[in-house]
Amino acid sequence: MTTAERTEFLSGGLRPHECRSCGTCVLVKKNSIQHTSIQWTSRPADTCPVFAGAGGPSALLDTCPKLADSISDAVREGTLAVADG
Repeated sequence: MTTAERTEFLSGGLRPHECRSCGTCVLVKKNSIQHTSIQWTSRPADTCPVFAGAGGPSALLDTCPKLADSISDAVREGTLAVADG
């Protein structure tokens, strides 16, 4: 795999999305309705109240449910596209 192919695989299609609950900005790609790729642009515990209030290592959290809801809302509204249509 070339460097360009690797970069495209890892970050191609990622779009900025601001959480409607807390304003944290992440990069998101909806590969399908079921599959969402999220790349944090900051440390989640520093910017997301859910991760900050985890009471332990934030790495143990799968994701923020408020962020997931915000992404789902964006898909329903058509402001975030799903790759497979």
